[in-house]
Amino acid sequence: MARRRAAALIALAALAMPASAAERLSGEEIRQLFEGNTVSGRYNNGRPFSEFHHKDGRATGHNRHVLNRDACWTTTQEAVCYYYGPHETRRTYCFTVERSGQLYVLRTQREGRINGVATIEPGDPHRHTEKLPAWNCDGLISRRQGGATWLAGR
Repeated sequence: MARRRAAALIALAALAMPASAAERLSGEEIRQLFEGNTVSGRYNNGRPFSEFHHKDGRATGHNRHVLNRDACWTTTQEAVCYYYGPHETRRTYCFTVERSGQLYVLRTQREGRINGVATIEPGDPHRHTEKLPAWNCDGLISRRQGGATWLAGR
C-alpha cells in the first residue's frame, strides 16, 4: 500500500512538472534552501524521511522511521550529499535536486533516477534536534588544487 502511495505521489509530481518547469538547483542553491530548515518527503518505495539540516553539517531527524544517530550533510557544486556512520563503515548518498514550485525531486547523482519527493519546512517544526544527543561531522568534501570537489573515500 505504501509503495502504491509513493508511486502515485511521484506520478503526480511528474504530471505537475512540465519539462520546462523543473529547475535543477546548484549546490549553493541547495545549501541555501536546506540549511536551517527541514526537508520532509517520501522515498520512491513509499517510506518517509524528515531531516533538519544544521548549519554545522548535522542532519537530525529520521529516514524510514529510523532516527538519525550520526547523519551529516554537505553540498558539492551540483548536489547534496549525506553520510551516515563512522569513517570505516560510512555510507554516502548524493542527490541532485530539481524544484517545481513547492515540490523538490531528489535524483541519485550517478544514475539520475528519482529517489524521493520532498517539501521544505522552515526551521525545525518536528523538533528533531531534541530527540538525540548531538554528534560532530568530520567534513565529507575535500578540495583538489584548482577548486574541484570530490567525495572523501572515492
